[in-house]
Amino acid sequence: MIADLPVMTIQANHHVLAVHDVKASARFYVDVLGFKVVAEPPGWIFVARDNVTIMLGECPDDVHPSELGCHNYFAYLRVDDADAWHDALQAKGAEPISPIEDKPWGMREFAVRTPDGHRITIGSATNGPPRSQR
Repeated sequence: MIADLPVMTIQANHHVLAVHDVKASARFYVDVLGFKVVAEPPGWIFVARDNVTIMLGECPDDVHPSELGCHNYFAYLRVDDADAWHDALQAKGAEPISPIEDKPWGMREFAVRTPDGHRITIGSATNGPPRSQR
């Protein structure tokens, strides 16, 4: 029962990704998404921005994310202004893989693909129904 558990807190959420080229992956997160490198243990590069940390682990022999189908989505970044993020990422060369649009769950969102083939959805709350239903 939940009532029997001691009070516990999750202090942070970090994403862990297997990537083929850890340096190329880190460059994408730094140059395109605005993350900063915060640690470089052997075989790893950790990048962080705001409340997000991504632990990139070099795994050159693992299955490429593009072979995982829908399972290569790994993060939903909830941001303050999805349209501004969309425009800024396009200006930095990121190619959205889905159009920016209002969704029925109250979010305006789009998705991008990393150089490794992982997909990230980026969205912000619309505070109402999709524009097409207003």
